Amino acid sequence: MTELQSKLLDMLKWFHAFCEKNSIKYYALGGTALGAIRHKGFIPWDDDVDVGLPRKEYDRFIALMRDNPSNKYVLETPGENKDFVYSYCKLYDKDTTLIENTRYQTKRGIYLDIFPLDGIGNTLEESKNNFKKINAKNNWVSAKTCGLRKGRKWYKNLSIVLARVVPPVFGGWRATQRRADKLCRSRDFDECKFIVNANGAWRDREIVERTVFGTPKVVDFEDAKICVQQDEDAYLTKMYGDYMTPPPKEKQITHHDYIAMDLNKGYGE
Repeated sequence: MTELQSKLLDMLKWFHAFCEKNSIKYYALGGTALGAIRHKGFIPWDDDVDVGLPRKEYDRFIALMRDNPSNKYVLETPGENKDFVYSYCKLYDKDTTLIENTRYQTKRGIYLDIFPLDGIGNTLEESKNNFKKINAKNNWVSAKTCGLRKGRKWYKNLSIVLARVVPPVFGGWRATQRRADKLCRSRDFDECKFIVNANGAWRDREIVERTVFGTPKVVDFEDAKICVQQDEDAYLTKMYGDYMTPPPKEKQITHHDYIAMDLNKGYGE
């Protein structure tokens, strides 16, 4: 493992133990779940950890973290601070520093992404239609808050610049973010056939039958244990297709956009 992965693993161990102690149901998502099944740990070129909690568990996790703050890790939620642009929680390591390339150059520590999982519909067509309304709002928020980046197609950077100067006719990106969250909360996780990580990178591919998630399954991850979907094969196939075959070498790269990182200095120092 890299030094970054080693510190992320410590965070993941702490998170798993916290959830286990408080009977909180969670699932590894995306590349974290893929790494657990294909590599028994981190994907070698990966540099983050993604987990998802059904909405009620997600809210309970937030409440428990507020009542039982950690000395080493801190949870930040949407709307807490001006430079926190995300529509989901992040758990930060206070003893590290990481500056992300957002519009506000968000300076925190290394982190776990903690996503809410929501009900989205009872048929696939209904679910996709419901998701479109949420996704349109999320895309607008992303355009308003993401950073400009070298190597990105020029017209994409231009669209970001234009989005920043458009007057906040609908109340600005934070108001749009709140409306998207309200839509996400409008359907109960346990009463829908299909659920979604509405903030996931794979957009409507994140729409999955709830039974696929089912009862969390404990699997090995490096020298730790984490939870994945009950039917992890169905989940990973939906996300990645032939997920057991690694991508070609030229695609074995991280997709995160970091400006600076210091694993030995706290961002509050």
